[in-house]
Amino acid sequence: MSKLTEQSCEACRADAPKVGDDEQQALLGEIPGWDVIELDGEKQLKREYGFRNFAEALAFTNSVAELAESENHHPAILLEWGKVTVRWWTHKIGGLHRNDFIMAARTDCL
Repeated sequence: MSKLTEQSCEACRADAPKVGDDEQQALLGEIPGWDVIELDGEKQLKREYGFRNFAEALAFTNSVAELAESENHHPAILLEWGKVTVRWWTHKIGGLHRNDFIMAARTDCL
């Protein structure tokens, strides 16, 4: 298996399978610092990034947005002074897909 950062997202259908518990744990091992949370009954990947100021946080936010557009897979992003919170999940299936782990790993490379 190639590293998550080297993979691209696949087109996701509404009937695509969610990541199972065993696969979730294995994939989490490849993206340290990310947590699985449940929000409104949907599992999501969440990570907070710290920055020295608002300008650095904004630049990172814009980089995440460009990454999301390039893969047509979009996260929730909360921009604050010195902090950006990113949450990845697949809206079509209401939970986690392998794509979310790929995008989390690629976010860490920004």
